Amino acid sequence: VKVTLSLKYTAQALKTLAQAARGVAASTTDPKAAAAMLDSARDVMEGSALLIHEAKQALISPGDAESQQRLAQVAKAVSHSLNNCVNCLPGQKDVDMALKSIGEASKKLLIETIPPASKSFQEAQSELNQTAADLNQSAGEVVHASRGSSSQLAVASGKFSQDFDEFLDAGIEMAGHTQKKDDQVQVIGNLKNISMASSKLLLAAKSLSVDPAAANAKNLLAAAARAVTDSINQLITLCTQQAPGQKECDNALRELEAVRGMLDNPNEPVSDLSYFDCIESVMENSKVLGESMAGISQNCKTGDVPAFGDCVGSASKALCGLTEAAGQASYLVGVSDPNSQAGHQGLVDPIQFAKANQAIQMACQNLVDPESSPSQVLSAATIVAKHTSALCNACRLASSKTTNPVAKRHFVQSAKEVANSTANLVKTIKALDGDFSEENRNRCRVATAPLIEAVENLTTFASNPEFASVPAQISNEGSAAQEPILQSARSMLDSSTHLLRTARSLVINPKDPPTWSVLAGHSRTVSDSIKSLITAIRDKAPGQRECDSSIDNINKCIRDIEQASLATVSQNLPSRDDISLEALQEQLTSTVQEIGHLIDPVSTAARGEASQLGHKVTQLAGYFEPLITASVGVASKLKDHQQQMTFLDQTKTLAESALQMLYAAKEGGGNPKASHTHDAIAEAAQLMKEAVDDIMVTLNEAASEVGMVGGMVETITGLTLSLCLSPQMTKSVTCPDDLGCLASQVTVDYGQLAVQGRLAAHTAEPEEIGFQIKNRVQELGHGCIFLVQKAGALQITPSDSFTKRELIECARAVTEKVSLVLSALQAGNKGTQACITAASAVSGIIADLDTTIMFASAGTLNAENDESFADHRENILKTAKALVEDTKMLVSGAASGQDKLAQAAQSSAKTITQLTDVVKLGAASIGSDDPETQVVLINAVKDVAKALAELISATKCAAGKAADDPSMYQLKSAAKVMVTNVTSLLKTVKAVEDEATRGTRALEATIECIKQEMLFQSKDAPNKATTPEEFIRMTKGITIATAKAVAAGNSARQEDIIHTANLSRKAISDMLTTCKQAAYHPEVSEEVKNRALMFGSECTTGYIELLEQVLMVLQKPTAEQKQQLAACSKRVAGAVTELIQTAEAMKGSEWVDPEDPTVIAETELLGAAASIEAAAKKLEQLKPRAKPKQADETLNFEEQILEAAKSIAAATSALVKSASAAQRELVAQGKVGLIPANAVDDGQWSQGLISAARMVAAATSSLCEAANASVQGHASEEKLISSAKQVAASTAQLLVACKVKADQDSEAMRRLQIAGNAVKKASDNLVRAAQKAAFDKADEDNVVVKTKFVGGIAQIIAAQEEMLRKERELEEARKKLAQIRQQQYKFLPSELREDSN
Repeated sequence: VKVTLSLKYTAQALKTLAQAARGVAASTTDPKAAAAMLDSARDVMEGSALLIHEAKQALISPGDAESQQRLAQVAKAVSHSLNNCVNCLPGQKDVDMALKSIGEASKKLLIETIPPASKSFQEAQSELNQTAADLNQSAGEVVHASRGSSSQLAVASGKFSQDFDEFLDAGIEMAGHTQKKDDQVQVIGNLKNISMASSKLLLAAKSLSVDPAAANAKNLLAAAARAVTDSINQLITLCTQQAPGQKECDNALRELEAVRGMLDNPNEPVSDLSYFDCIESVMENSKVLGESMAGISQNCKTGDVPAFGDCVGSASKALCGLTEAAGQASYLVGVSDPNSQAGHQGLVDPIQFAKANQAIQMACQNLVDPESSPSQVLSAATIVAKHTSALCNACRLASSKTTNPVAKRHFVQSAKEVANSTANLVKTIKALDGDFSEENRNRCRVATAPLIEAVENLTTFASNPEFASVPAQISNEGSAAQEPILQSARSMLDSSTHLLRTARSLVINPKDPPTWSVLAGHSRTVSDSIKSLITAIRDKAPGQRECDSSIDNINKCIRDIEQASLATVSQNLPSRDDISLEALQEQLTSTVQEIGHLIDPVSTAARGEASQLGHKVTQLAGYFEPLITASVGVASKLKDHQQQMTFLDQTKTLAESALQMLYAAKEGGGNPKASHTHDAIAEAAQLMKEAVDDIMVTLNEAASEVGMVGGMVETITGLTLSLCLSPQMTKSVTCPDDLGCLASQVTVDYGQLAVQGRLAAHTAEPEEIGFQIKNRVQELGHGCIFLVQKAGALQITPSDSFTKRELIECARAVTEKVSLVLSALQAGNKGTQACITAASAVSGIIADLDTTIMFASAGTLNAENDESFADHRENILKTAKALVEDTKMLVSGAASGQDKLAQAAQSSAKTITQLTDVVKLGAASIGSDDPETQVVLINAVKDVAKALAELISATKCAAGKAADDPSMYQLKSAAKVMVTNVTSLLKTVKAVEDEATRGTRALEATIECIKQEMLFQSKDAPNKATTPEEFIRMTKGITIATAKAVAAGNSARQEDIIHTANLSRKAISDMLTTCKQAAYHPEVSEEVKNRALMFGSECTTGYIELLEQVLMVLQKPTAEQKQQLAACSKRVAGAVTELIQTAEAMKGSEWVDPEDPTVIAETELLGAAASIEAAAKKLEQLKPRAKPKQADETLNFEEQILEAAKSIAAATSALVKSASAAQRELVAQGKVGLIPANAVDDGQWSQGLISAARMVAAATSSLCEAANASVQGHASEEKLISSAKQVAASTAQLLVACKVKADQDSEAMRRLQIAGNAVKKASDNLVRAAQKAAFDKADEDNVVVKTKFVGGIAQIIAAQEEMLRKERELEEARKKLAQIRQQQYKFLPSELREDSN
């Protein structure tokens, strides 16, 4: 887009150039000049065509260095052609001839030997002074002529070159009188400086004459003239040391002549002084000038010539300061006029760059001059260093201020070039300082060329009009207000010039009485002119006249409102019939809003912006006349007397608060140092805001009451963004009373969202999207206007069906426009959306890698084909490097447009997907016989994926932000981590096949991963909380990992190191996550939370130190290093202990050991009891079917029984550990043998708790099957009852078994007993419910008796047969049960045997 715009501008400029060239040629009388102009313009056209062609080629192949070089060469050629074209303009040739003449004359300075003097010293000195004065005067004429016609400039430049030639001859003549070689070299050096300054002056005059409207051209010309004056003064000072009084007077006169140009046309700021700083500067310098004038007179009388010279120098500085202050003050007075337009400060100061360029060039000339002494070389080096440093700082500030990325890069690159060339030059200067040989001087000469070129290029670039200040447009009234200040300053300069000339003659001949009377007269004139200058500056203070006028205006308005109030009290206020009430209310609302918008600008101007004070107070006062007119008109339309008085009183209050504001602003005057007035200004501003708020509230209430919506429409017209209240508008068609509130809500919401819409349109890329957002938002605003208007109309006529339909149509239109705004916003947010999508994809990749790590740890990650890791290594390395390039694109994309950001995000997501795929293939090729190495490799790519996720998140936050925004620093930090992790992956890949180093590499990667885990720990609350018990379980992993780490450090085996590295990652990650989740539990206090987080961090830090110590042991396996492992592990153990204590504090007094199997059993048994109770209640609610049973799939009864079974089984498994511990304890005490009594026929209770636990599990399983079958209709309630009884009995036996190892009075045993009893009770309830269900079934079963005799007998026989069969089966079942119990009783432990009865 920028290239397209540049080409368009270039084409337009070439067209304009062609027309201008033909016009100049036609108006020139010299045929040769006309032909030269047309030829040079033709060269520009041809070069520009070639330039566009080369630019097209460069765009086609942006990375081609050759095309870029050709483009730069063609651009230089076009620039040269443009210079030639400009030189063909009338008057330019004369300036070029003058420049050539100065160059030719300056060759006289290159002679090796100065010719001997042909005149006496006095004659040479007098001639030098005279030619210096003539040259200085000619310089002023050049400055003046550059603003005039080309013929004037031609004459002035010719005279200047002639005067320069004469001055140069006088200077060479004076050099011939010098006795010392060093002094002669200094004189010639100063003449060279004057030659360069003169050339610069002519070039500046030439530029201004070509383009008088060029930014800063006048300032550059004035600076060049000052440089000529300063260089002349330096030479005169050097050559007239024998007459110090004369020298200082001449220098002062030349300085006054140079600063006189500041007063010619002050439409640009002279300095950074504020108006009140100007007043202070005038006061201080006038005091210094008065003392200096008295000293001049006194020292003339006493003949103290050195003191006289000092006083003249002080007077000269004071007069220059007075002139600068007067020029700046007159500029501020001019721009403060309401009809003037203020300029604005440029990005850089071209004058600073031009001065630095000139100083550096002069210093470089002195460096390479063979006649320069060592002191001059060092002085020149100091000047170079000083000015190049200033240029680099200016470039840095400019790059930080500009929003143009091309200019930003150019400033940075230019600063680098200047700094590098300066560094190279300084090296050669050091060598030259050590040995002033010809070789070292040649090296120094060669080193100066790149510096001069870099500074020249930078100065040229800084002179770009884009960066320049815009001059102010001073109105005729403003120019008239400037004149008293300028007239006083000119009078001061004229009288001071006469005074200095008179003093110069008096110091030579102090006995001349008439001259003394002339000096006194000039002194009085100087004093009077300074007094008039001070008076003029004070009287013309910006904003004072406007404040007085505004105060008078508002006082008149207050009198008008008072008259209206009196008429209202007497009920004689005439009604306005020429305008409607709605129009008056809209006018009043808009006026009050504008006044409200001006309060802060007026307050700011009154506190510190004097130049803006007049503008703002005039604008403010201008709104009060329409305010009073509208307010009185509204009051005249209202019928309620109270409402009339309210409007008028609030309007008067607003006018009175504005009057107070103006008085405070006038007293403050825009003086930032008048701090005693700032409180009064702030108080007045606050009163005005309150008055505006009060009257706006009254207006809105009145508008809602009468259905007026004008104020709301006015508000919406000036705002932009989305809206979602239109559906409620549609619903309110049936309730018009709500429309007023809804319309107000529409206006408020629209206003709140407008700012964001404006920002979105401003920051959207490309620009077309921004325009689209802006246009659609404006369309939405128009839709809202119609919507609110129709709502107001419906309030007035609630029964109008046509208005109702219109309101519904408007609401529908608003809804459609809202969707259009949203779609435009999404289109302008393409990059951010792509980042969100990429982040989601990376999150999925990380989850997939976690799954892959589980497979690898289980030893099931195998390659599909017979391949080796070497087959995948190169592919991994290539893809990783591609990811690094994507990282760079992401970082640069944050500062670029949304398109580049979207492209970078999509590319990075694609590349990380490819990288994880090739790494997984590589890990699989290692083989499942080495799972630890597989895990190391997958962990490495997982670290890369996590870093990429953080980088994408940081990029999303930093997109579109400024370079100094904190989010940009976070982005850079995330990018560094990303590159670090990719480098770590590459190292891991290279170390995979090296058995001697892969353990060390894995450990290094783990240490870096844990550090990043701490770095990226968010301070936000986690999504879920966890229990302290779970927290404590996770600390066990830290303990195990610590032991493994110490063991690995002692063994130094690579396999142990790899295992430790993989284990450490998971242990630390789980601990940090669980610690944070437990700490942020809602029931945890702030103190405990902070302790948990602190010790979690302390534990992690200690563990990192432990791993680093292990790494040191691997590198230097000494006994001392290994001893340090114990100390590191103790620190980790201490932190873990603190974490456990913190977890206890989280639980409070109810804390129990979560690893205690008894506690787990209690929890699970209570859960089982609840599930069984629920199942019993459900069973009671079930009604059996009268017909054959069918499975009822909707019941969740079996789910409840299954849950009970699971809970009891979980409790059983938790008690297995306790059973094993109890068995070991009994064996150790000798109570139980190592081999059971009957090893072949192992009894039910031979293994104590373990057997009991198994019985509970078996009974629970039977219960589950019986319950499920019963509900499905495949089993009887009797089987369910039997299974439930068995569960209760087994649980009771389990509790008995627990008593073998537990303390009978312990709290844990008591709670376990309660839980067991709950299970038994729940099982009993289940049995009763099942029995009741069976009983109900028996009651409800209907027996169909056959009526026929034979059929009835057969029915009786069949029933008796079934009864006998059931009795026999019952008897057999009882015998079988008895036999089973007898066999099992043999092996029952004594503590479990019950009474045989």
